[in-house]
Formats: sequence, structure tokens, C-alpha cells
Amino acid sequence: MVKTKEPIISVSGIRGQVGISLDVRVITQFALAFGTFVGGRTVIVGCDSRTSSPMVRHAVLAGLFATGCRVVDVGLCPTPTILLMAKALGAQGSITITASHNPVEWNGIEFAAASGRLLTQTARDELTRIYETEDFALAPWNEQGALENYKDATAYHLKQILNSSWLNLDLIRKANLKVVLDCGNGAGSVISPALLRKLGCRVVSLNCVADGHFRRPAEPTPDALSELCETVVSANADIGFAHDGDADRLVVVTEQGIPLSGEWTLALVADFILNQTKGDIVATVSTSRMLDDIAANHGVALHRTKVGVGWVVEKMHEVNAAIGGEGTGGVIYPAIHYTTDGIASIAAIVQCLAESEHTVTTLVENMPQYEMCRKKLEIPSQDIATQLVEFALKMYEKDRTETSETESEPLLELTDGIKRVWDDRWVNIRKSGTEPVIRVFSEAPTATQAEALCDETLETLQMLMKQIRY
Repeated sequence: MVKTKEPIISVSGIRGQVGISLDVRVITQFALAFGTFVGGRTVIVGCDSRTSSPMVRHAVLAGLFATGCRVVDVGLCPTPTILLMAKALGAQGSITITASHNPVEWNGIEFAAASGRLLTQTARDELTRIYETEDFALAPWNEQGALENYKDATAYHLKQILNSSWLNLDLIRKANLKVVLDCGNGAGSVISPALLRKLGCRVVSLNCVADGHFRRPAEPTPDALSELCETVVSANADIGFAHDGDADRLVVVTEQGIPLSGEWTLALVADFILNQTKGDIVATVSTSRMLDDIAANHGVALHRTKVGVGWVVEKMHEVNAAIGGEGTGGVIYPAIHYTTDGIASIAAIVQCLAESEHTVTTLVENMPQYEMCRKKLEIPSQDIATQLVEFALKMYEKDRTETSETESEPLLELTDGIKRVWDDRWVNIRKSGTEPVIRVFSEAPTATQAEALCDETLETLQMLMKQIRY
């Protein structure tokens, strides 16, 4: 991954490489801004298992104390647990210390507003204004903030999942499923093994020590899960699960040891949930067209948004959706909380398996079949990434203008980056909000077609890069 000296500011917060683009000054400045933003009131703070999290935590606390905040520290927890506790405790905001799926040398802070709600665009703009202008509301000596510790966060989260209307504990326990769980030594280690045991599953644990030493990449892509795949087969397990660093995502490995992309998590859960309750689906522009078919089969609408959980959540509120998420393996369960929850996804998929009495392979075979390809182009900076997307858009718009009506040019959708859509395939070019890269996602009827479309697009971007001076 390219080293960048500037932290990456996205819709959820900031991330950077520790000691390079993320240091105590940046963190404390943002914490000061956030403490000012919430008016010096109650803020929930929690962190994932990264070894740099204690440093980040102290810098965050300094900024919050200086603005008079009452801080409730829930300790080492998954991101969805932290946001759920902000809702449960009625806090005015929360800060989660995590870099989610980024490599181990990264860390960051993610912000949420009152009761764990993700920040709206207006709120993000105001927070950024406070940070950039240093318009901090510093508390006097006798009104400094204070710290409280809360130790029951994971127990509360487990209770909410186990009380879900779509969960039948007796049915799951009767199924006696054997599950291999790989938490990547991330934050999921403190809750997901306990959930599976409460569900009555036989659990084989891999990398479930929350020490921050990631024995595999934090992002649970199929090529990072060889140990999990091998263990599922050797243990004769019914399914394998893997989390990212903060457990807001979940991916699945079939009983045959085949790793599935995160697209399948949302597809399987959406189909299962819509069998229980009717309502629309919300997903991002780069999520699989499997969801179009699932929505049609259930007679509901599919709404697409920009990439980012915050955008999905806003649209879910707007249309009162039954389910939503991203193709990364992040699924949002509105009855629990409006954020992606990889722990709840474990319960949903285990329930789906027990209820259907099918293998994971059979469930997959019964779903619409498409192939996706995901690649990325490393870029020196976010500014150059922005220029590159702009250059590409101008070129594609020119192509459409010059193409005759008899020739087949794809539609251009500009919800997020550039999405070129044909009748049976699509490709999306988008600047990442969490890494200095351009992401290129494509989907087509076959893997060969999807990869060819992805590679052709990357070649175009590399050609356009030569026109940018940096």
C-alpha cells in the first residue's frame, strides 16, 4: 500500500498509518473538534484490538476532556457494539478507535452523533469546519471532562441479537451446527465465539485472541482465508465465518472450503430477512446485481446509494427499509441498530442454515449467479485520485457523444464515481474514502468477462495517469 503523509478523511472519520499520517496531534485536534461539536456532553469511546489503539485512546481522551465531555469508555469492542451502546446509554456522540479492514499499521477514529447515529453530511461539514478553523470550545479548569468505565457492552449486544424476532434458538440448537470462526485476532474475538456457543453451535476458533497481532490481513478477502478454508474441510464443519478488524463485516466459507466474497453475506441475509418481513433493500452502487433479482423475487424495491455505511443508513431511514448494507460483508439490521453488524450476521446466517436444512453450497447454488472482479490502482494522493476520476469521466462522456445511435455505449451513472452499465454487466470506478487508491469493481455473467472489463478499465486509468503532473 502507498505511504501517504496525510490522513484520509472520509464519511466516517479519519484513518492513517501510525507514525506517518496519523499522530497524536491530528487525533487530539479531531477529538477537540468533536467534543466541541457535541457541546461537551456524553461521548462513548471504544476501540478495536490494534496495538496502537492505546496511544490513539489517550489522545482522544485528552481532546474530549479538554472540551468538558463526560466520557464513557466501553473498552475493547467491535464497532457495532460501541455504536449500540451509544444508543443504549443515550450519549450525544461516540468515537470508535479503529481502522476496520485496513492493514495492521493503520488506525483511525470514527465518529457518530447522538445515540450512535452515523453523521449526516451537514454534521460532517460542521465537524470539519470546527477542525479546520480550530474553533474549539475549551472548558475552564473546573469544568474539565471525566472518565467512566462500562464493562457490560458485549453482554448487552449479545442480548439484543438473541432477542431478534427472526431467531429461533431451539431450531438452531437442534441443528447442532459445527462452525469454524476466524476473528483475525480483532475485536470480534471478544463477542462472536460467545454468540455461537449461546446459539448451541460447536465452535472451532481460529485467530480469536484480541491482541492486535493480525496473522492474516484484516480485510477478510477470499485470498486471505486459506487457513480458515482448510480448517473447515479438515474439521468437517458446516460453515466458516471470518471478521475484519472491528467485526462490522462478516464473510462466509462453504462446507466445501470455498471462500465467498462479502457480496454473498448481504445477498444471503437479505433473502432470509425478506422471507420473515417485507420491506425495501438499500445497497451501494458497487454491490452485486444479485440484489436486483432478490428484490424482484420478493416484490420490493432496491435503492442504491454512494459507497459508505452513512449513505446507506440515510436512505434506509428515508424508505423504512427492512435490510441494507454493502458488498463488503457489512449488513445493517434496523431492529438492532443502524450500522453494519458482523456479529448479528453470524446469527442470521446460522438461523438461515438451520431453517432451510440446506448446505451453504446449496443455498449459493439457488441464488442468482454473477461473477465480480475487484481491483485497485494505488494513487500518490487523494487529490490525484480526484483528478483521475474527472479525466475518466470526460473521456467516457466524449465517447458517448461521438458514438452513433447504432453502436452500443453503456449508460453512465454518477451516484458515486463513474458506473458504466450495460444490459448484462457493469463497471464502477471510484476513489476510495479509506485508502489512497482508485477502486475498480466489475460484474458480468462470467469471471473471465468480469476480469476483462476490470483490466480494460485499469489500463484506461493508467493511460490517463500519464496526463497528470505530480
